[in-house]
Amino acid sequence: MTTQPLSPTPRTTVTRGRNRMLDERAVLHEVLADGLVAHLAVTVGEGAAAHPLVLPTAYAVDPDGPDEAGTLYVHGSVAAGWLRASTDRTVCVTVTHLDGLVAARSSFHHSMNYRCAVVIGQARLVEDDAERARALDLIVDHVIPGRSATLRASTRKELAATSVLAVALLEASVKVRAGGPVDDPDDVVDGTWAGHLPLRLVAEAPVDADDASAPVPADVLDRARSLGRA
Repeated sequence: MTTQPLSPTPRTTVTRGRNRMLDERAVLHEVLADGLVAHLAVTVGEGAAAHPLVLPTAYAVDPDGPDEAGTLYVHGSVAAGWLRASTDRTVCVTVTHLDGLVAARSSFHHSMNYRCAVVIGQARLVEDDAERARALDLIVDHVIPGRSATLRASTRKELAATSVLAVALLEASVKVRAGGPVDDPDDVVDGTWAGHLPLRLVAEAPVDADDASAPVPADVLDRARSLGRA
């Protein structure tokens, strides 16, 4: 696992709110590990018809992956236009946690608490069978840790219908905001309430499928507990 600090390129250098930028690669790994949904941005189309497209996607990270500084994986249908457009093209992948709403004494200073990771790089199509199988297991386990080991193996038809893209974790940035508002001194004197409203993702009880014949497995119960389910 690469432990070198983040060294932003001009494309990932934070120019606004630099006091919220963190350069520890371990923080990047933590933000990505805690997230569930990534948004991938890519330009699709050609010429005058070209336009940006941003789509949510499941993902997984292998800090020891084959790409420089580790690998981020996303997957999709082989028929997906966004996936074909992303192959061998520069993409931007963002993972954001909304941790709170910040209420200030002026509209200008209202804000949100967040943790945000941005990864930019050329997406490569994963063609090695072993790497692709590992990436798909990682994506499943990112959602519910340990789940892939309990499932049947993917069929050839399923694998043929699924593509996996990999993006190096080398070129990345992280910003974090926490705590309360930063008000002007004159506004504090006015006595208006200010503070922040913490937010977190909480799981509810697992719901059986209509045709479920087995009890809720340990991996699902563990995931529910890790997301705050008592």
